[in-house]
Amino acid sequence: MTSSPNKTESPSATDINEPLVIREDSHDSRGVVTLTLNRPQQFNALSVELLSAMQTELDSIAQDHRIQVVVIAAKGKAFCAGHNLKEMRANTDAAFHRALFQQCSRMMLTINNMPQVVIAKVQGIATAAGCQLVAACDLAVASDNAKFATSGINVGLFCSTPAVTVSRNLSRKHAFEMLITGEFISASTALQQGLINRVAPKNQLDTTLKSLIEAITTKSSVAVKTGKDMFYKQLEMSLADAYEYASDVMTCNMMTDDVSEGIDAFIEKRHAVWKGC
Repeated sequence: MTSSPNKTESPSATDINEPLVIREDSHDSRGVVTLTLNRPQQFNALSVELLSAMQTELDSIAQDHRIQVVVIAAKGKAFCAGHNLKEMRANTDAAFHRALFQQCSRMMLTINNMPQVVIAKVQGIATAAGCQLVAACDLAVASDNAKFATSGINVGLFCSTPAVTVSRNLSRKHAFEMLITGEFISASTALQQGLINRVAPKNQLDTTLKSLIEAITTKSSVAVKTGKDMFYKQLEMSLADAYEYASDVMTCNMMTDDVSEGIDAFIEKRHAVWKGC
C-alpha cells in the first residue's frame, strides 16, 4: 500500500493554501457530489491529512439521503500515486504504519458501506493505494491514457492492503500478476480485466461519466441503495445463504412504494415517478 517509486514532490505554497479535498455538489435533483483530490504536485498521495479529509467528507455524505452518487476525481497528471513515501520514511515506528494502513482501510470500507454509489473518475496514473482506491469504488471510468499498477513490490513492499480490493475485482492470476510484478497495465487492459467499467478519450471522459451517472440517477434511489448493500453482503456468503438473504431483501424491496409505482408505470407504459427514501 505504498506509492509509486517515482519521486513525490514537496508541497508548494499554493498547495498548502488549497483544501486537500474539493467538494462540489450538483445544483439539480440528481444528488451528485464530486470529491476532488487536490494535491497535484504530490500526485495526490494519500497522506494522513488527505485520508482524514476524505474520511470527513465521506462520513458526512453517507448520512445525507439526498445524495445518490459520489464521484472521486483528482487534479493534475495523476489520479493518485498511493501513500506518501516521504511521510512513511519519516515515521519509522510500526505503530505509525499500522495506524496509517488502518486509516486507509477504514476509508476504503466506508466507500463500500455508504449507501451512495461511488464512481472513480481516473484521468491519470493510479498506483498502489491509488489503484486500491479505484478498485474500492463501486464503479470506475478512465481516460484512455490512464495507467494502473500496484507498485509497492518495486520498493520491496508487497501491496498487501491494495491486494484486498484488487483481488476482488480481477481474476486471481491477473490480480497476482499486478501485485507481484508491479508493472503498469493500460486503461484498455484494466477494462478487459475488470478493474474499471468504461474507457474514453481524455476529452470525452466527462461525457462518459455523465452517461453513467444518468443511468443510475434515473432509477429508484430505494432500489439503488438496497442493491448496493445487498451486492456486497452476498459476496461474502455461501451460495445457499446468499439465495436466502437475497430472497428476504427482494421481499422487503417488493413492499416499497417505488416498486408499486415502477410496476404500474411499466404496465401503463409511462415513466415512473419515484418517491425515493
